[in-house]
Amino acid sequence: MLQIEFPLLKIKGKSLLPIVQGGMGVGISAHKLAGAVAKEGGVGTIASIDLRRHHPDLMEECRIERTKEKMDQANLTALDREIKLAKEIAQGEGMIAVNVMKAVTEHPQLVQQACASGIDAIVMGAGLPLDLPEMGKDYPNVALIPILSDVRGISVILKKWMRKNALPDAIVIEHPRYAGGHLGAPKPEDITDPRFDFPGVLEGVFQLFKELKIESERIPLIPAGGINSYEKVKTLLGLGAGAVQVGTPFAVSEEGDAHPEFKRVLAEARPEDIVTFMSAAGLPARAVLTPWLKNYLKRETKLMSIADAARSSCAAAFDCLLQCGLRDGIPKAGQFCIDSQLAAAMRGDVNKGLFFRGSESLPFGTAIRPVREIIEYLLTGRKPLFA
Repeated sequence: MLQIEFPLLKIKGKSLLPIVQGGMGVGISAHKLAGAVAKEGGVGTIASIDLRRHHPDLMEECRIERTKEKMDQANLTALDREIKLAKEIAQGEGMIAVNVMKAVTEHPQLVQQACASGIDAIVMGAGLPLDLPEMGKDYPNVALIPILSDVRGISVILKKWMRKNALPDAIVIEHPRYAGGHLGAPKPEDITDPRFDFPGVLEGVFQLFKELKIESERIPLIPAGGINSYEKVKTLLGLGAGAVQVGTPFAVSEEGDAHPEFKRVLAEARPEDIVTFMSAAGLPARAVLTPWLKNYLKRETKLMSIADAARSSCAAAFDCLLQCGLRDGIPKAGQFCIDSQLAAAMRGDVNKGLFFRGSESLPFGTAIRPVREIIEYLLTGRKPLFA
C-alpha cells in the first residue's frame, strides 16, 4: 500500500487509503475501475444501474424477450458478475462497494443481490436511504454508507437509524456545486447555497455527533465533489474528514470502464461546456454540453410545458426510476429517457449521449492516466515526470 502522511480510513475493521472512487453509471464505473482502485488499497465502487449493457449475452437475451422481468433479472446477473470480477482484480486488497440509487425502482433487489454476491459496502444516494438498515440487516459485515449533502439530511438519517439501533459505517457528503451526475439539491438555484460548503458541514456534523453522543471516529465523513488536487485532499482531511470521494478523475483513467470517446469528451470539456439542468429523475444534474444536451435544452421549456403522462413518449419496457419526468409527465423534471441517454454515452456516442461530469478541472488535464498515478498524486502531491 502507498505510504502516506494521512491516517488510514477505517471501515468494518479494514484499513484503507482515504480515497473512495465514486459510483458512476450507466456503466462508467464497473469491475475494471472498481477493482483497480481497490487493488491500490482504496474503495472502488461499482455503479449498479443497468450493468447488463456491459454483457453482450445478457443484452441479446433482453432483445429477444423485452420484458421488465427479463431486464431486471439481467441487471441482477450482471451485478453479480461485476462484483466477482472486481474482487478478482482487487486480490483481497482495499474494498469493493456498490452504489445503489434510492430513486431506482429496483433498489431493494439491487442491494440484496450485491450483499448476496459478497460486496463489502453499499453506498446509497439520490434520495434519503431511511430503510437501508433493513435491507442490509442479514449481512452484518457489509458496510452501509449513505450519500447526503447537508447537516439537516445527515441529522434525519442518524436519528432515524438510531431508532433502529443502527448507525452508518461512513457518510459521503456530496457538494452539489461541484459534483457530476445527479446532485443533492432540490432545485438548481440551491446548488450554490453555503449550507453545502464542506467546512461548515463537517463542523456541523461533528457538533451533531456530540449532541447524539456518537464518537466522531465511529462514522468517517467523506466529502465528495470537486476534489482534484493533493492540496484539497490535505485541507479536507485536516478538517477531520476520514477520506475523500473522487469521481470524474477516475472516470477518465486508463482502467475506467467507459468507451475511449467518453473519456475524451470528459477530459477535453472546458468550464463553459459543463452545464446544470433538471434530470428526468427530478433532480438537478451536471453534464457536458454535448450536441444531444444542447438540442434538448433548447426544447426543454416547451417539453416541460406540455408534459403529460397520458401522452408519454417513453418506450421503455420497464420502470427504471421510481419517478420519471418523461414517463410520469412531471413538468418540473427532465423530459427524456435518462437510461437511453446514459447508455449512449457509455458507448461513446457524442451525438446522442448524456455525459455526466463534475465541474472542476482534472488532475492531469486532458491526459488519460492510470488509477495508481491518480491516487498517488491526490495523496502525496507527486506526479509522474512525463504526465
